[in-house]
Amino acid sequence: MESTGKYWIPVYNILEKGCSIVLAHPKYVKAIRGKKTDKKDAKWIADLFKHDLVAGSFMTPSDIRQLRDLMRYRFKLTCFKSSEKNRLQNCLTVSNIQLGNVVSDTFGKSAQAILDKILENPADTSFDLEPLVFKSLKKKLPELRDAIDGYITPEQAGKLKVIKTHYEDLESRKAELEELILALAAPYQQELAILQTAPGISSDFTAIGIISEIGTNMEAFPSAKHLCSWAGLTPTNNESAGKKKSVRVSKAGCYIKPLLVQCANAVIKSTKHPEMRNRYLRLKKRRGHKKAIIAIARMLLTALYHMLKNGENYNAELYRKSDLPPVDREITVEQALMIARNQGYKIKSATA
Repeated sequence: MESTGKYWIPVYNILEKGCSIVLAHPKYVKAIRGKKTDKKDAKWIADLFKHDLVAGSFMTPSDIRQLRDLMRYRFKLTCFKSSEKNRLQNCLTVSNIQLGNVVSDTFGKSAQAILDKILENPADTSFDLEPLVFKSLKKKLPELRDAIDGYITPEQAGKLKVIKTHYEDLESRKAELEELILALAAPYQQELAILQTAPGISSDFTAIGIISEIGTNMEAFPSAKHLCSWAGLTPTNNESAGKKKSVRVSKAGCYIKPLLVQCANAVIKSTKHPEMRNRYLRLKKRRGHKKAIIAIARMLLTALYHMLKNGENYNAELYRKSDLPPVDREITVEQALMIARNQGYKIKSATA
């Protein structure tokens, strides 16, 4: 079966229990351009399958697919919330209200109390601010007074009310969705606990997001390298006539890859996991931030593969042991000098 849009899903759900289905990516069964019709496509796919030339796509069990659908919808709701935040900030900027220059979060308790007070009567901004602010903002009352000294038109005030209502509604819907996700993820508590021992994965929803994409059964992938390739974290092969044209990572893993990169960014900022931070710093010197962060994301996914396959918690000692040089290793004088220079030492002549 060729995976086209969402149309293959209802057919797959019906046939899954009684048949062994091979779901083919259109990229790998594409017919010749100019000789392509629905009938010819079906005949071509059947011919490929007859000769065992159709590579089946990775398919997780039904409950994992349902979890994946909910987690991806949660991601969309988070994006919608961010968009509404930006729209509210744009309205304030247009109205010359610069709350964002004084408060750290425009959606914080004090900022929202001030904004609600302004929307009660947009023409009057001379109200008392002190009862509306909390904690350290009480020291910034003069700055807050200057920040709200703007002019909100009735149209902008109406738009702000709609944005606030929509944002609050999105928060409520997201909370309902998260309850549903947690209930669906309840059978996987053991796997979630193992994943949360890995660096950068402390949130329940981060661990659930990883399981929803790669599943819990690592037998589907022959090795960690196959999983990293499926997630789009390995260089592509594009070589012709002995020349490498490109080694960019593929576009695969459009949900799992950004999630792992976020986890990797959190890890490299912390000193708790030097095995990953030090490798990032070494790679960043030579290849830059983008390639280095992809390498750390791959390193993290490789660790997650072995953790889920062996049912073991994250063990940083394995990395530290592999980083130690062998005892019987020999290097030349030139190599020793190069290592010293890389560490920042200045080499002086012995006679000087």
